[in-house]
Amino acid sequence: MSQMEKKAGLLRRTSSSKKPLKEKVVLMYDEIFAKEDPAKKNPRFWDELFLMKVNLEYLESKLESVDGEEVQRIQDNINSLFHHCVQALGEEHQIKVVNALQTLCALFRGVHQKNKSASGFDIINMLMGFDKAEQRMKDLMERLDSLLCGDGSESLKSLCLKLLLCLVTVTDNISQNTILEYVMINSIFEAILQILSDVSSRGQHGYDAVVLLALLVNYRKYESVNPYIVKLSIVDDEPTLDVSILQYKDKEEEHQGGFFSTLTSMVGNMFIADADEKLSVQTNEAILLALYEAVHLNRNFITVLAQSHPEIDIAATPTIPSPTTPTTPLGTTPPSLDMMSNPELPLDPNLQTSNLLITFLKYASIVMQDTKDEHRLNSARLCLIILTCIAEDQYADAFLHDDNMNFRVNLHRMPMRHRKKAVDKNIPSRPLVCAVLDLMVEFIVTHMMKDFPMDLYLRCVQIIHKLLCYQKKCRIRLQYTWRELWSEPIFSVCFSALATFLFELNLFNMFITYGDTFLPTSNSYDELYYEIVRMHQVFDNLYCMVLRVSTNTGQWKEAASKVTHALVNVRAIINHFNPKIESYAAVNHISQLSEEQVLEVVRSNYDTLTLKLQDGLDQFERYSEQPKEAAFFKELVRSISLNVRKNVSLNTLSQDVLLKEFSTIS
Repeated sequence: MSQMEKKAGLLRRTSSSKKPLKEKVVLMYDEIFAKEDPAKKNPRFWDELFLMKVNLEYLESKLESVDGEEVQRIQDNINSLFHHCVQALGEEHQIKVVNALQTLCALFRGVHQKNKSASGFDIINMLMGFDKAEQRMKDLMERLDSLLCGDGSESLKSLCLKLLLCLVTVTDNISQNTILEYVMINSIFEAILQILSDVSSRGQHGYDAVVLLALLVNYRKYESVNPYIVKLSIVDDEPTLDVSILQYKDKEEEHQGGFFSTLTSMVGNMFIADADEKLSVQTNEAILLALYEAVHLNRNFITVLAQSHPEIDIAATPTIPSPTTPTTPLGTTPPSLDMMSNPELPLDPNLQTSNLLITFLKYASIVMQDTKDEHRLNSARLCLIILTCIAEDQYADAFLHDDNMNFRVNLHRMPMRHRKKAVDKNIPSRPLVCAVLDLMVEFIVTHMMKDFPMDLYLRCVQIIHKLLCYQKKCRIRLQYTWRELWSEPIFSVCFSALATFLFELNLFNMFITYGDTFLPTSNSYDELYYEIVRMHQVFDNLYCMVLRVSTNTGQWKEAASKVTHALVNVRAIINHFNPKIESYAAVNHISQLSEEQVLEVVRSNYDTLTLKLQDGLDQFERYSEQPKEAAFFKELVRSISLNVRKNVSLNTLSQDVLLKEFSTIS
């Protein structure tokens, strides 16, 4: 049967001389779109309708084709259809429930598609009648809640979640979907959490449940009290938070039999590798958004980030092929639940442990390599916002810097000609903060390009600064090689963002002023001064530029003055050591000094160096989503909503599959 015939509800011609026949369900739809009440002629009309297999395409196209006058004429019948759909959800006959769910989806999509310019109140009126809307939606949400929390069919639970996803994403801007006010009033938060709390349920429905929760949290979040935000922020039940899988791979790992996967905490992270590319992950912004909301809203989730468990090689474990169903999204099948249910860590010292944060860092290291694509740029930005929230949290900082909790984190590094590829076995076991710093430094040194991603760079610098503030406060001497960060200042490639220069200069000043409290050795201090002197031309050029700007009137005068002030100690170091280095070279008749010779000059001339104490270097502005990030999240949620709407499917389960499943339900 052709697509056109299917959409029109036509059956195959019995012979060339006869007109094609229409499906009975299509004829019944036509009766609904007539002026008369279809139940007048046939009192059993609604019972029979929900025994018929739904023709989604025909019903949606019919709704979209109705003009303004016809809407008024058939509104009572549409209201009646909505009402009987909700009633059918309480039926014991499972096929009726399935057909009612699919019909509701067609109603929501069809009415919104036809009336894009109509107000939310008009759409509510057309669907269910404004005077009865509150009761209709209350009944609908109660029945969906009952189906989601009950012991019934997993297929029905899947369809319930897909209907809710359909309802949430019918408008491009989720906050303009007035019907969601009823979803706020009649909360299904507990039902979603129940799905995520149950091992079996979350394995089949975890993805849809987490995406749904992430979208609901973003409904008018800045305009009114959103109950989903309130409830998510106070969840403290650890099993409820335990719901995620994050997956990715590259071709080399595939050949080695490695397939990273971590089953751990809240917010299900499902990232799927693209087998056609050498190193790629398919960004999943919806899951990343859910992870952000959990980290941002719920301090209890920080403890879950840190929970360690054995790292599992999924590829090495035998898998049993299972029939594909829409209840398990691609790439979301969890690793062996028996292995993951064991609360004890392995005694084998060669078996590595992992946690959600490690897997997230590995994922971020891939996404942040290529930010030219809009989706990857959004994902990279969101990864850095998540790390910003983590870097501000005292518990997370304590865990990140804990010397007793060391991990080997194999971050993906951008191939560069001047450096060798790190061998996995040579990766040292270190506190996790080292991996976070590696990720930040890696981004900075590998993105020195013409179209410099200034926003992402600034976020990296701020994350490093916040970690340094914690190290200074707690006097933690982290065994970390800072030199790579010092040797690649942004000033050398970009002279267009004075505010950004100020942030990086404050990093240098943080090391200069307070380095004695957190740098690992005195040699680290020597190397810092060496790098500042080595790059004196860069700092001199920056000083000349900001001095010129600060002496003129204009919008950048104040910012330039702040940069000039921030350069005081850097220039003092340069002006102090450069003459002594030149004198040393002249006395010893050396045209070009080695690094060790320069370091010798530095070490022997600290005593006569005078620096100024600068206040506020160990202070930072805490992250706030509103107002700075509001526009970003609004567009991100819009993009996610469009993608979910495009991919959500309610008609993939055949009647045969459903009948077979229902026949086995006791």
